[in-house]
Amino acid sequence: MLPESPLTAIETRLRYLLPAEMYAFMWGNPSVDVMIDVHKHLRTLQRILHDYTSRQISISKLKPGNVHTEWQYGTMMFTDLAGFTKLMEANSTKGRDGAENLLRQLTKYFSAMIAVISKSGGDLVEFTGDALLVVFPKNEKNDDTLRAVRAGLRMQRAMKDFAEIQTPSGIVNLQMRIGIHTGRFLTAEIGTPRRMEHVLLGKDVQQAKLTESKGRNERVNLSKKAHSNIADQFRFEENTPDYFLAIDDFTGDSLGEYEITPVGRRMASGILLDRDKTAVLREIIELLNSIEPMASYIPAPVLSLLVESAADRKIPPDFPNPTIMFVNFIGLPESADRALPGEETKLAVSYSKAFSLINAAVESRGGVLKKVTYHLSGSDIVIYFGVPNAHTNDELRAASAAVAIREIISNFKAPTIGGIQTEIYCQIGIHSGPAFVAEVGDPRGRREFNVLGDTVNTTARLMARAQKNQIIISEQVHKAIEVKYECLPLGEVSLKGKSAPMMLYDLVKKKPKS
Repeated sequence: MLPESPLTAIETRLRYLLPAEMYAFMWGNPSVDVMIDVHKHLRTLQRILHDYTSRQISISKLKPGNVHTEWQYGTMMFTDLAGFTKLMEANSTKGRDGAENLLRQLTKYFSAMIAVISKSGGDLVEFTGDALLVVFPKNEKNDDTLRAVRAGLRMQRAMKDFAEIQTPSGIVNLQMRIGIHTGRFLTAEIGTPRRMEHVLLGKDVQQAKLTESKGRNERVNLSKKAHSNIADQFRFEENTPDYFLAIDDFTGDSLGEYEITPVGRRMASGILLDRDKTAVLREIIELLNSIEPMASYIPAPVLSLLVESAADRKIPPDFPNPTIMFVNFIGLPESADRALPGEETKLAVSYSKAFSLINAAVESRGGVLKKVTYHLSGSDIVIYFGVPNAHTNDELRAASAAVAIREIISNFKAPTIGGIQTEIYCQIGIHSGPAFVAEVGDPRGRREFNVLGDTVNTTARLMARAQKNQIIISEQVHKAIEVKYECLPLGEVSLKGKSAPMMLYDLVKKKPKS
């Protein structure tokens, strides 16, 4: 029998946060040098997770698994990038060299945007493909809309560096569209101790997304409410009666003055001053207390990837062929605005249960529920099969998960909110094909593991075409699952961004065993 280790008492906390080799060395009766190596690894992992989560998550002291809600006020910014698909296609034929080149261009773009956001007092809440969601919290100065618009204009100026990108296939031009809306939104921490999610709910979130979609490339578009807050501080061009485009007529010096100094995010101490095993153990526990809440917001396969690559602090980019699923979960997100005082928690608990069941359906089939994000109605749930772990039957796994998710949502008993029984349903799209997979963002700051490209965009469009509780799949997915699943042809359909119509199918159900 091995002698008891100082780390034995916290082994269950360490087993998913250490690389396999380090865990093996740790087991038994580790020397103080091994314990110090564990401490160094956890310190690096803490910094990585700190950069992988938004400010609100990284400073939160909530225990994982505790459902929490809070109404917040401020200004939301949504961005959308045009031209990325062409940039990806221009590099995809060059293999690993093309992936590295594409990542360099994306890193340059995201680093420039993140720097502006940070210096302007914004909190980058999430990456969704090449899009960004940023929140400028309301403060004592009540200048959140002002800071958001000035940041938006600075970001559009920075886009000049991406007007003519040299690629193996010629010049590609990137352009950005920005939408800004001011209002209130309900933030909710949902899920289980193993898998938490931070979601924004309410009609103002949808209005902010709509403001971006109604905007124009190379411009900053404001909703009527955001415009009314700062109408006397900028010149505007009326886009429509409900939207206004900010005019950038500032001098370089005046727009270049940032309003605030970026707010740092406090982390546990990274310096070991004592080599005593008891002291080192105490420092390791302090790091675990900081790491575990952030780690609960990272899907298990992605967390494992971060743990194993922590020493290099880099995940190699790649061009795989994943299967992507988008689920639009409609009903609960919209009910936030009619919640009576005290009903927000009831809503969040219900949403948490639904999210946890959906995540379990995905995880048990080898998929990754990447995030719950915004949509013009409901909430989008973004799911990957084939990254970071590929299987020979990812399309079948996705189909099985989609049918299970539809059943979960169809049978889910929604709460009564604001005196109204909430009706919930879903729309689901599944597509497979080439994508770009990488750690995108600022290499020394805010970043995320992400999947980008036309396959992702097409999947979102399939989801948008789906009717109530319908699962629409592409020809590629249909060919892979038709032996085991009953699918009805929907004909060829023209989709935005596609030069030719796509043959689509309605995934009905699994065929009975013969």
